[in-house]
Amino acid sequence: MLRLGAVPIDSPLVLAPMAGVTDRDFRLIVRRIGGVGLVTMEFIASRALVRGVARTLDLMHFLPEERPISIQIYGSDPDTMADAARLVEAMGADICDINMGCPANKILKGCSGCALMGDLELAASIVSTVRKAISIPLTVKFRLGLDHERKNFLELGRICEANGADAVALHARTARQMFSGDATVQWDEIARLKAALAIPVFGNGDIKEPVDVLRMIAATGCDGVMIGRAATKNPWIFQQAAELLAGREPQEASLLARRDLILEHFRLVALREPSKYAMHKLRKFTGWYTHGVPHGRELRQRINELQDVPSFLAAVEDFFAEMTAAAA
Repeated sequence: MLRLGAVPIDSPLVLAPMAGVTDRDFRLIVRRIGGVGLVTMEFIASRALVRGVARTLDLMHFLPEERPISIQIYGSDPDTMADAARLVEAMGADICDINMGCPANKILKGCSGCALMGDLELAASIVSTVRKAISIPLTVKFRLGLDHERKNFLELGRICEANGADAVALHARTARQMFSGDATVQWDEIARLKAALAIPVFGNGDIKEPVDVLRMIAATGCDGVMIGRAATKNPWIFQQAAELLAGREPQEASLLARRDLILEHFRLVALREPSKYAMHKLRKFTGWYTHGVPHGRELRQRINELQDVPSFLAAVEDFFAEMTAAAA
């Protein structure tokens, strides 16, 4: 069993942090399906957390069944990051993660996220200061570098290890690539990082199908695999990949299983969110959850015309009843 510090991780599969996606409801859905060893909260701005911004504090809520859970923070000031990490620990998180991999322009402009790969001295100060501030495991996620001419992931990995990080995660793209190109052609860089470090290394980037987990582990020797965007379209990917790792054949989600998951997720959203925000989320997740479902576009078109949650849920029920009858 993999361990990060004193925290046991019973599966090498990790739900990656994704802004606007890995909120409490989605994390619960993934946990309840099974197969995931660690879930990560959508990244949290250190300054907003320290200042006690209400919306940020609301994002921090999690339930016991989500454990083990990692909370990822980002920022550019070592002391503020340390204060934020103390709050993460005080709130009961199992692991604190530092974001040094986000390539979004608004994050880079604040010298946060992947911008820290352009200032390794500052990156080292952040890791060191945060490590001294908390007792829970500390992990760091980063990319290959700012661009192909400035790949410095090996140096940053060694810095993280030397300053007390318990594990690192590497996305096999540069900041300039964002999410374009084929990350699989750069998986060998994950193998290089794994060979260079004694601490666990998680691989990330272009895990699209359950079998890709086996491919990445075989190609890189990484200790675990972090899955992001693929989970939005197929939350069963962790369970399916876990079956493959155990030598068993995974099962595709049935229409009824997909319906039940959608309804469960949407009821969770409706309980916590005002109707306006709930409808926005429901439309977004419906687009993902009906990916590959026959006639899924018809459901998406139908719900775009609806204005309230009960009508939305009824439309989902009716759609899957029609699809199930047609498949019988």
